[in-house]
Amino acid sequence: MILRVAAGRRLLAVAVLLLFTIVGSSQALYSSSDDVVALTTANFERTVVKSDEVWVVEFYAPFCGHCRNLVPEYKKAATALKGVIKVGGVNCEEEQGLCGQHGVRGYPTIKIFGANKRSPVDYNGQRTAKDIAEAALAEAKKKIKNVLGGGSSGSSGGSDGGSKDDVIELTDANFDKLVLQSEEPWLVEFYAPWCGHCKNLAPHWARAATELKGKMKLGALDATVHQQKMAEYGVQGFPTIKYFPAGTKDRNSAEDYNGGRTSSDIVNWAQDKYTEDIPSPEIVQLTSEKVARDTCEKKPLCVVSVLPHILDCNAECRNGYLQILQTMGEKYKKKEWGWLWTEGGAQLELESTLDIGGFGYPAMAVVNLKKMKYSLLRGSFSKDGINEFLRDLSFGRGHTAPVKGAELPKIHTVEPWDGKDGQLPEEEDIDLSDVELDEKDEL
Repeated sequence: MILRVAAGRRLLAVAVLLLFTIVGSSQALYSSSDDVVALTTANFERTVVKSDEVWVVEFYAPFCGHCRNLVPEYKKAATALKGVIKVGGVNCEEEQGLCGQHGVRGYPTIKIFGANKRSPVDYNGQRTAKDIAEAALAEAKKKIKNVLGGGSSGSSGGSDGGSKDDVIELTDANFDKLVLQSEEPWLVEFYAPWCGHCKNLAPHWARAATELKGKMKLGALDATVHQQKMAEYGVQGFPTIKYFPAGTKDRNSAEDYNGGRTSSDIVNWAQDKYTEDIPSPEIVQLTSEKVARDTCEKKPLCVVSVLPHILDCNAECRNGYLQILQTMGEKYKKKEWGWLWTEGGAQLELESTLDIGGFGYPAMAVVNLKKMKYSLLRGSFSKDGINEFLRDLSFGRGHTAPVKGAELPKIHTVEPWDGKDGQLPEEEDIDLSDVELDEKDEL
């Protein structure tokens, strides 16, 4: 009887522990006693969008390690800004629709809702209380300057963070040369100066042009003046927006834009199109220092795989692993990572620096060259195993370690793989007839 009671108590304790674990995994990171306001779908529009205050809003997930690390600094910023600027947080595990509505793709995402609440400013600075507070005060200053200057959030001034200079003026004369004969993707607005919707779009179009610099060009054509292009593209209302993909194109390449009319809507739509046009990344063999730099130096992350030696894994086997990497490269191409592979034993210093190979091949490490940190694949080298590993990294989860010596080791120059099976070196025939052995050494 006593044993049964003891066992029952142990089971109850385990059940309570599991309950706390499950509940804790989705708990908000901030409590009602903090100066960080809990925002939800039910109160966001009323509390943030329709208010007169400037708001700093963090979109987070409780499981995100970077979000948990941010908590003390974010609380400190909220306390420092109390009475001046509002600070809030949205739990994206519970408010997925709200986070999706604001284009949240990673955690934590911080947005500042200033002069134009429908077009918040993305905060990309350091994750310290001081930097967050300074960015919020800068937005408040813009709002005050905008009001005193007699402008409004619908003007084409700087309150929205965009520049009219980034929008390229198009005409009947320059349209084909600038748009159709370029390799870059374009979004083109056909507008009329008297059109109210066009005036409302102007600041969003300017800000989107600034944010998309280097990825996509944004142009504007006054269709009341340049009627040839208006007729050519069948424009019947204003504003009309057309998309022209990257690469070789003609007038039949134009696609109708079907996104929203805020800068964030335009940017998100354009980025989706941009990534559609991005070719799948090449899985490059690490054959030299130059190859390493060309493939990864300017990338946010570098995925390094070490495959078994060709004598341990023939051409068919190796191509199978490379196909898995190609599939993962395609899946994560939006991240614009670099992808390298090498053969086990070909770059021993690199293996040692990244702790690869000690538990067998194939192996994988993902390296952040700017921060000189890396993370190892601990699961299986398979589509599911690699996908889970990379997904966790993209959400800010997973264990990282500093690169030994804070720099990558020497990369040896090696011959590229010829795509064939490995061949054992030919053994030389040794003539032992001339070798004299002492009696004690005879076999």
